[in-house]
Amino acid sequence: MSEPAIGIIGGSGLYELEGLTGVSWERVRTPFGRPSDDYCVGTFAGRRVIFLPRHGRGHRLMPGELNFRANVWGLKALGAEWVVSISAVGSMKEAIRPLDLVIPDQFFDQTKRRVSSFFGDGIVAHVGMAEPVCGDLAGTLETAARRTGATVHRGGTYICIEGPQFSSKAESRIYRGWGVDVIGMTNMPEAKLAREAELCYATLALATDYDVWHETHEAVSVEAVIQNLLKNVATAKEVLKRVIPLIGPPRACGCGRLLESAVITSPKAFPPATRRRLDLLLGRYFPARRAAKPAGKGGRRRG
Repeated sequence: MSEPAIGIIGGSGLYELEGLTGVSWERVRTPFGRPSDDYCVGTFAGRRVIFLPRHGRGHRLMPGELNFRANVWGLKALGAEWVVSISAVGSMKEAIRPLDLVIPDQFFDQTKRRVSSFFGDGIVAHVGMAEPVCGDLAGTLETAARRTGATVHRGGTYICIEGPQFSSKAESRIYRGWGVDVIGMTNMPEAKLAREAELCYATLALATDYDVWHETHEAVSVEAVIQNLLKNVATAKEVLKRVIPLIGPPRACGCGRLLESAVITSPKAFPPATRRRLDLLLGRYFPARRAAKPAGKGGRRRG
């Protein structure tokens, strides 16, 4: 495996980053099916970077159609150790204005039909989610974001809804009552899977609107979201240009050892097929068993 890479999940245009060299598109096969698209792999400021268009090039996939497991698995397989997730969100707080940047530190999962774990089929693991964001990566992201001159909010809760519809006014008011800060459709179970894959994960949330709760602003519309999103894409690219050179080994956080004590199932009870499928995650803790040497002639072992 080459040097550890920085993974970036976001819109289709982010990989068109000025200064990105040695670009190639790599297709990754995963045990969980196909990712949203091929991965754009290149070098920026001497760092290896992997971009994944979350919705596919041309924005072909709805939030509920995303193969989150395949997306995160592919980044891990290509050598990513950090993941910066770029996401459009609605603001649930007056102080977070459209075009502001938010770096949340908590998530509330309000999705309904998404598979949220690599585990199962005979192997059980419980990864802690008390702190779902890597504090070190979030701090570095904040530093880079502030250097662009944008208004940046550090911390807060991102509520993830199923979509693809926007919230009703009743839903929006209830979510505000829960104290959340921004609302989106894509960061769950992405953040959970990044934890299981032992990746440092942080989100750069781009506020596009006030959802539908705000009495003096127009109700959220696709046109308004896209207009502000296009403005934020330029800002996001500037943040990436600044943050990529700041991210680097060694990782001093604990994200790289999250599975060390999370697997509950006894290794003796691992179903062989499941153990093989999860080798990318489990290989460092539970080395694959070597096959027994074949017996000699007549079925007797030599000894």
